[in-house]
Amino acid sequence: MRQLLILSGKGGTGKTTIASAFIKLSNAKAYADCDVDAPNLHLIMSHQSEFKSTDYYGLPKAEIDLELCIRCDQCRQNCRFGAISAITDYRVDPFACEGCGVCEVICPAEAIRLKPAIAGELMLYKDEAVFSTAQLKMGSGTSGMLVTEVKKQMIAESKDAEMAIIDGSPGIGCPVISSLSGVDMVLIVTEPSISGIRDMERILKTAGKFQTKIAVCINKYDMNIENTKQIEAFCQKSKLPFTGRIPYDSNALTAINNAMSIVDIDCAAGRATRDVFDKTMIIFEYL
Repeated sequence: MRQLLILSGKGGTGKTTIASAFIKLSNAKAYADCDVDAPNLHLIMSHQSEFKSTDYYGLPKAEIDLELCIRCDQCRQNCRFGAISAITDYRVDPFACEGCGVCEVICPAEAIRLKPAIAGELMLYKDEAVFSTAQLKMGSGTSGMLVTEVKKQMIAESKDAEMAIIDGSPGIGCPVISSLSGVDMVLIVTEPSISGIRDMERILKTAGKFQTKIAVCINKYDMNIENTKQIEAFCQKSKLPFTGRIPYDSNALTAINNAMSIVDIDCAAGRATRDVFDKTMIIFEYL
């Protein structure tokens, strides 16, 4: 299975909008939403079946057995994350605990144990296509590990699919790095703003470390023509394939608010996205 990952250096560029359009245009039989902090691809992609839910266990959390605790205060003094309080009895704040295990090791009474903790929920839709996604619990870490599980679930359940489209996370953090692992090509969706350009440069450097094929497209290009030209010049200078411009289109908002992709309706953004898709697929097929 070959994988096309769609990324953006910042939020709000239209990454998920483009990803949903690509899924529709390619009639993808396998796809995933790896933005586990704020997944939203499921709002556009409709499925007949209910999703299968699986608990995701991240880092363990420390728990103190108050019957064994001798109030020596060693755990609180040595917790680098300030997760242990002793206002009345010794307690562990599960949101602050990083599961490092120092408190368990130093406790002379063996009153502390690290216990598995649910950090999120894996979700799998499986009917005509396989859709893998997840939701990380608020305050939980290990987002990169959860992204890895999302991709593993997609691959395991769609072994006959020739291609998968993955909607990644914005930025350059752990979930993005996990999303990049093992993919065949990355399409960067950027916008013609100062922050869009700077964040595009950051994500290009990050993706470049994985030595995978990278292409760029510009969404809402007509919001600032000068910056659009700057992005195109940057791509030309860097020898990055440029797959096209997509205009700002209020009809796109109407489609998304009605749980539709922009290629489900006849609009300027949808037509431009089809052209970007065709150019991206030419590059993808000749890898």
